[in-house]
Amino acid sequence: MTNSVFYRIGLPVLVGVVLVATWQLMSNFGMINEIMIPSPAAIVVGFSELVTRGYFWDSTWVTLQETLYGFAIGVSLGLIIGALTGTFQTFRTAFYPFVIAFQNTPRVALAPIFLTWFGFGITSKVVMAAVICFFPVVINTVAGMASVDDNAKMLFRTMGASKSQTFFRLTLPGASAIAFAGVKTALTLALLGAIVAEFVGGSVGLGVLIKELNFQLEVAKAFSVVLFLAVIGLVLYGLIELLERYLITWKQD
Repeated sequence: MTNSVFYRIGLPVLVGVVLVATWQLMSNFGMINEIMIPSPAAIVVGFSELVTRGYFWDSTWVTLQETLYGFAIGVSLGLIIGALTGTFQTFRTAFYPFVIAFQNTPRVALAPIFLTWFGFGITSKVVMAAVICFFPVVINTVAGMASVDDNAKMLFRTMGASKSQTFFRLTLPGASAIAFAGVKTALTLALLGAIVAEFVGGSVGLGVLIKELNFQLEVAKAFSVVLFLAVIGLVLYGLIELLERYLITWKQD
């Protein structure tokens, strides 16, 4: 039952339809101020106008580039640092406290600094996206490697396996499921980082578009862009889940 198509896809869609219908009815009866929260119908109309504009798709492409580049850089560095931290005690002792300390800082506050360092172009947004998605990958990778059974490690050593064989045949597969949870979180955070950086100092992108629409009091259109970003996030998350199912075939649902 829980693995059926209806349960995994149909049920969320049904809940979404009910919520949207309730929202629309509340708007129709004046229970919601449409100046503050536009109705779903107004949002659809606003979005239908936006998609006919070339600048909307240009902005979408820029934000996607910032997100994907930042995600690739942040995840790559996160996996490497996480693997080194989980493998070598000296490296963990020396560097992991700094990782935790930096994780607890408000990284959104770094956006103006990156803007000063890298300018108003795409680079500052990519760096922001990379930084904000780096830490979940590091922490989940370390946690995944720590979760590998010590008895299994002992068995590998007694069978004469080298450190590299133990790492690639036991530790890496054993840690991959938890590490991939960090990767999935990182992708949504990369999108968030790109949007925040665009808010602070962008000239093009969906974050800039939302800011401009708010200034113009085009609230319905601004809402439509926000919902469009939510859809992009869901699609990207779904793609990562498909990749996880392909790579981690031994994971149980």
